[in-house]
This record gives sequence, structure tokens and C-alpha cells, in this order.
Amino acid sequence: MNHTEQLIETPSDSTGTAAAPSDPASAPSPSSFDPRADLAAAVELAGRTLAAVRPEQYDAPTPCEEFDVRRLSSHLVAVVRRISVIGRGEDPFGVPSFADEIPDGGWAAAWEPGAREVAEVWADPGVLGRQLRLPMGVLPGAAAAAVYTHELTVHTWDLARATGQDPEWDQALIERVIDVVRRALPAETRGGRIPFAEVVAVDAGAPAIDRLVAWAGRRP
Repeated sequence: MNHTEQLIETPSDSTGTAAAPSDPASAPSPSSFDPRADLAAAVELAGRTLAAVRPEQYDAPTPCEEFDVRRLSSHLVAVVRRISVIGRGEDPFGVPSFADEIPDGGWAAAWEPGAREVAEVWADPGVLGRQLRLPMGVLPGAAAAAVYTHELTVHTWDLARATGQDPEWDQALIERVIDVVRRALPAETRGGRIPFAEVVAVDAGAPAIDRLVAWAGRRP
């Protein structure tokens, strides 16, 4: 189980990706960079990767062990819907963790309205300073944007790896995500309520995407 959204979520909920593992108030503070730009880019790349999945790949395993391609695709649609709900200040648990009503192959079509809604809801710059409710707890909007940039980026890598895709990763974006997640998700606090595998060792000069997913417990 490897989802940022769950870092300080109750153990009984198995849905979610970056704040400190025990205290929402210790989430990364907003910087001068507007994290909505990274969130928008992560949404766009996830959508393109999802659209390229082929029917014969639906049953393939993914690096996120509890998901095959079908289940991960359904979860991604649920995540993009939840981002909008959170931005509006509504209850994140009002969105199921999987878009089970969508038939096989319908995820890309469902993604488009979800992505448009994220853009509309998060267009208000005031959202960055609002206290928003996530499954992990209450965080400022700027921190929530970073949480879901990480969630989407890691799951996009999962999906790409499972389906033989090679997305064009934004290196600067990923370096910013790495900076956030290394502070929010220490290497020493894995297991139990912290649903991430142990950090996988990679060379310091490895591509940014490899270093990011390795910190999340994946093997690049």
C-alpha cells in the first residue's frame, strides 16, 4: 500500500498520498511558487497516460501492488474528482475511492470533465490559503495541492510502467515534489499507519522520477 493521501489517515481507510505522518499542522508550508501550476501539470500528464491504456492491458499488474491497471485507472478518476471536492471545502469522503460505475475503457472520457472541474475549482488563488479537509486531516490549500501532485505523479508512473509508456516527465516539477515529500515522509517511519514500503536505494544521480518513486517504496 503506497498512497500519500493516507499518511495520517486512520488505518481503517485504505484509499489514499504529503504531510507529516502524525500532525497535519506540520505539513510543508507554502512557498512563493504557486503549487497549482504543478497540480495542473500532474493532472494533465495523468490524463494523457490514462488515455493511452489499451484494453489488453487492463488485467496487468502495476507497481502499486494492490492495483491492476483496471483498478488503478478507476482509482485515478476517483482521485481527480476528490481534488475538486477538497478544493470546494467539502467532505473528501463523499467521493468513493474508485469510480466503479465507469465501464472498462471509459476512464479517459470520465477524466476530461474531472480535470476541467479541478481547473475551475482551483482557479481561485484564495484556495491556497484556505484550510481544506483531506482524508489525512486539515491542511492549507497550498499543501493540499502538493499532496495531490505527488499522488498523481507516483500513480502516473505506476500506470506508465504497467502499460509500457514513457511519459515526458517535468524534471523541475518532480524535484519540487521530492523536496516536499522527503520532508513530509521520513525514511524512518514506514509501515503501520504510514502505508509506504521502505525507501528503495537509487543512485543520487538517477533521474528525478526514479528518485521520487524510490522514496515512495517503488523499484524504478
